[in-house]
Amino acid sequence: MDKESIRDLVLRGNYTPEERNRILDYCEGDVICLEKLFPKMSPTIPPQALLRGKFVAVVAIMERNGVPIDVPLFSLLKAHWDDLKTALIHEVDRGFGVFEGQTFKRERFAEWLSRQHILWPALDSGHLALDDNTFKDMARIHPQLEPLRQLRWALSQMRLTEIAVGPDGRNRCLLSPFRARTGRNQPSNAKFIFGPAVWLRGLIKPGEGYAISYIDFEQQEFAIGAALSKDPAMIEAYLSGDPYLKFAKMAKAVPEDATKGTHPKARELFKSISLGVLYCMGPDTLALRLGVTRLEARTLLDLHKSVFRKFWRWSDSAVDYALLNNRIHTAFGWQYQVVDKTNDRSLRNFPMQANAAEMLRIACCLATERGIKVCAPVHDALLIEAPISQVQEAVEAVQSAMREAAEATLNGFPLRTEAKVFQYPDRYMDVRGETMWNMTMRLLNGSKTTPVKDDTKPLSRVSPPLNLI
Repeated sequence: MDKESIRDLVLRGNYTPEERNRILDYCEGDVICLEKLFPKMSPTIPPQALLRGKFVAVVAIMERNGVPIDVPLFSLLKAHWDDLKTALIHEVDRGFGVFEGQTFKRERFAEWLSRQHILWPALDSGHLALDDNTFKDMARIHPQLEPLRQLRWALSQMRLTEIAVGPDGRNRCLLSPFRARTGRNQPSNAKFIFGPAVWLRGLIKPGEGYAISYIDFEQQEFAIGAALSKDPAMIEAYLSGDPYLKFAKMAKAVPEDATKGTHPKARELFKSISLGVLYCMGPDTLALRLGVTRLEARTLLDLHKSVFRKFWRWSDSAVDYALLNNRIHTAFGWQYQVVDKTNDRSLRNFPMQANAAEMLRIACCLATERGIKVCAPVHDALLIEAPISQVQEAVEAVQSAMREAAEATLNGFPLRTEAKVFQYPDRYMDVRGETMWNMTMRLLNGSKTTPVKDDTKPLSRVSPPLNLI
């Protein structure tokens, strides 16, 4: 059995029993050789390599588990997608007037922005920056833009036929571990259900008798920056339960008795500053994102540097270390090699992003080893599945695993987690995609003689978050 013929056979798929045995025998040969080689190599293998090897095995399990999909509704969406796109343009564009047929017109959009008195980032050429990241940032400042952003993504990027759903109704694709320079997973945006427009996640639905739970780290990157820098003010802000509001209080921007309810705009402003700093935004980008002048953005950045001084000294030191040693690494040794084109922004951002990836890998391993069915890792979260009668126990086990993973990565510093549970017949729903989902379901019903039964409950009726840690 030569490698090329087996590779071609694997890529072909649709194997006979005899062909399946040939593939397994070929793979087993490598395992047998490795079993004999490993004792000789083990004294020189660093522990983190074994951890990564363990994670690859867990990735295979998660890929096998897959994400449960509402196949009948998915089939309807695919069948009516061309008509739906036209209807969605008509529906969404009522408030914008920026489409001509199915074509987004840059000039019309510029005119709409002018009428709304919205400043928009421009390219070096002077044209408006129309990439999705820019739209995403601007939609945070101007929420009325979110339906337009979702529509543009659906028209230009989304190919429903590419979302990989198997005959058993589960979404599976290569999770591509370690593909990103930070060591994060990087599955295909086209094939992974969490890759395309956020409203499509409404297709995620547990089977009868089952529940799914989306469990994520709260303010993960803020917490990582606080723990690694040992900045006492930043640690205090995270431990307060609301680091963004606490930052505003530390900056004397709101009174000490301020709450998320009494000062929502101030909290959102300081949240944007905190996240902008972690993503190394300069004053120009931050000004556009916040809808303020460059001077005001610079003042806000200086405020962050004043309140969290030790964090900034640590961040400067991390960049200096990387430039002097031509590399920077995580708590478990994942390295980023510095090259001529490496910029300070990448180096400053690396410790938060890459250690977050380490944390999630450990959490996936611990949860899987404890018998939890992990359907997928999603950036800073895990999607799990369990029988309804066992879901709360499963959520508690995963939150415990995630806490242990954080403590292992951050030398004992714990992170909070939040869990959202969706029980059959409910479906998964992300609040950011709710408007687009409801619009699509309404239009889909209008295109059929038999109404689509959308059993999604309003968000207020979805099982509440289980704050168990």
